[in-house]
Amino acid sequence: MSSTSARKKRTILFLATNPKNSAKLRLDEEFRDVSEALKGSKNRSRFDLKPQWATRRRDVRRAMLDYAPQIVHFSGHGAGEPGLLIENELGQAELLTSDALIGLFEDADQVECVLLNACYSEVQAKAIAQHVPYVIGMNQEVGDKAALEFAVGFYDALGAGLSIERAYKEGCKGIRMAGIPEYLTPVLEHMTVKSEVEVQEKSSLSPPECSAEFREETLPESSAVSPLSKSAVGELEETGGQVPLDSPFYTERPPAESRCYGAIVKPGALIRVKAPRQMGKSSLTIRIFDHASKQGCRAVWLQLQQAGEEPFSSLDAFLRWLCRRVTAKLRLQDKVVEYWQSVSASTDKCTDYFELYLLEEINAPLVLCLDEVDEVFKHPQVAGDFFGLLRSWHEEAKINPVWCNLRLVITHSEEVYIPLNINQSPFNVGVPIELPPLNQAQLNDLVQRHGLAWTEAELDSLMAMVGGQPYLARVALQQIASGSVTLAQFLQVAPTQAGVFAAHLKRHLGNLQERQLDTAMKLGGCV
Repeated sequence: MSSTSARKKRTILFLATNPKNSAKLRLDEEFRDVSEALKGSKNRSRFDLKPQWATRRRDVRRAMLDYAPQIVHFSGHGAGEPGLLIENELGQAELLTSDALIGLFEDADQVECVLLNACYSEVQAKAIAQHVPYVIGMNQEVGDKAALEFAVGFYDALGAGLSIERAYKEGCKGIRMAGIPEYLTPVLEHMTVKSEVEVQEKSSLSPPECSAEFREETLPESSAVSPLSKSAVGELEETGGQVPLDSPFYTERPPAESRCYGAIVKPGALIRVKAPRQMGKSSLTIRIFDHASKQGCRAVWLQLQQAGEEPFSSLDAFLRWLCRRVTAKLRLQDKVVEYWQSVSASTDKCTDYFELYLLEEINAPLVLCLDEVDEVFKHPQVAGDFFGLLRSWHEEAKINPVWCNLRLVITHSEEVYIPLNINQSPFNVGVPIELPPLNQAQLNDLVQRHGLAWTEAELDSLMAMVGGQPYLARVALQQIASGSVTLAQFLQVAPTQAGVFAAHLKRHLGNLQERQLDTAMKLGGCV
């Protein structure tokens, strides 16, 4: 190693973000610990730590251009499949998607390692690993203490001149030695998409551009994807979110689809889709939308879980938000201020806005989907009057031709536990759709579509594990069909924290604990 490369500093870009409407993280403590680990190392002169606080989209891009870092460290919240949380101009949370991250790193040839110290960031790590030799993400929720211990162990090792792979192991070791049972949470992804020639070109830069600890590393042969597995993965789909319209993996559950297609073309239709999360509500809804659009309808989908807290501060604020979002989706001029100048009630203003402006302006049936209205249940100051408003619109279609053009689709995961007048509730009218789990025949059909020829015993073993839950079934089959694991291996780790169902199980455990606490408080007379 030349003296020039020994003196060359490696730039570490530390991106820290903790939006105002997200759980508080100890980011300053993590940065201090990382800084101390590097300052106390024997190779401290070879690292230059650059912090970027309250990170926004533009900040990420500009920092990458300004510093041209070799290591990028992201510390903040992860949201799993949707992406990482960064801040918008108001300090509120917004998503930095996997696709955006791929674009960020595809031309950043100087980057040799990315550390995503955020919950559920494994999916982003896999995406970035198309362009970066080493990426570390988290396969489940990670606590503050575990994140700190991993970071310290990782940078202690880099400061000692060890390889990235060894630094990763030291980070996991730091979590384990602290007595924290999360040492299997960090995962190291190797570049597997770029060709071996590209990797060699990237690792053979001149000494001023690449220090010895990175040049000496080569990707292990075991990380390469065989032509067979590449082909198989290419035919599969990423799990999570809606199943695309043209997907060969969508499984119909008769008679749900036919009932919805028949109902949505009727004047003043109201369809209520109820099922637990990840049971296929959104996938069914996009098919309802597709069928309606082919019949000349306009369609608007509002995901209430993404509305944030501000729209739910009052009924008036929520109805303004509703009108503005529908207007924007229809690409019409916003006239909310004009209609809100009236002294009438907020519900009347909203009704006039739809009847006298939106429905008249588009001159076509409007299909409005309110996805996951469970979010409204949490806000009693909004819920009663809003759901009563929806019921009144549905009833108005029986006597007013204008309202015949509004067709409502409401989806929810939970039982309707808020008190509603039976004559003002939209949950006892219209077409109710409850999505059941996959039955044995449907699961067998899905197995075959993944190119797997299983015995009845193998099919039974998967059914016993996933219980016909569509999302879990697809996750399992995607893993097995891609060659990542065998069925036996999958069944062994699936119900553990090391398995791919960890996030799903943890969310249900949290819901269960929250409800048990709520029940206990009610029984104890606390609420």
